[in-house]
Amino acid sequence: MKKILPLILVFFTLAALANLAGQVWSLELARMSKPALLPLLALATLTALPAESKERNWLITAQLFGWLGDVLLMKDALPWFGSGIAAFLTGHIFYMRFFGGRSWKGLSLKTWILSGIAMAAIVAVLIVVIGVKGALLAPMAIYACALMLLIFSALCGVIRFGGKQWWLLLCGAVLFTFSDSLIAMHTFGVENWELHGFAVMSTYIAAQALLAAGGSALIRKS
Repeated sequence: MKKILPLILVFFTLAALANLAGQVWSLELARMSKPALLPLLALATLTALPAESKERNWLITAQLFGWLGDVLLMKDALPWFGSGIAAFLTGHIFYMRFFGGRSWKGLSLKTWILSGIAMAAIVAVLIVVIGVKGALLAPMAIYACALMLLIFSALCGVIRFGGKQWWLLLCGAVLFTFSDSLIAMHTFGVENWELHGFAVMSTYIAAQALLAAGGSALIRKS
């Protein structure tokens, strides 16, 4: 199976380049290529990792929920937006189940309390800056907390264990948060600039690729 991995990665790269080109020159190309991104990445993960690895399933499930979020967010109506956010939230939970289960182990209550206060403060600032309000306030706050926990999980791994794989996971989590922040700003009218779609998708694709690479490296090393 590993023999076809380079071919799968080539197709993923082509789909990513097509999507980014579409963000600039053809929205139809972007829409056509977007649903192919995460299935190809999940297939690469499936191919790269041993079948007996149970942790591989957590990683692939997170990627497939990311694909579901991608598809749902292609619709413009508010219910589709909420469903897409719910799909991504579920994906983040699977990511945290995968590598947070390692990095959280043995953390003291004091660390959790101080980190929780810091994360809550960051979420509050983001909510105020972006201007989230109304019915989406609570769901967006919950989603932002999940993103902070994702970063926290990877940061704990960097601090406690070190290694390239944890840095890849941390960079992926940070880029995911940045990409989603751009989407939120656009949704709530904070900004609307010409290359918004390119910025969102370039950071999002990089985030998912880094999470896949870091997660795969973590599994192989264990």
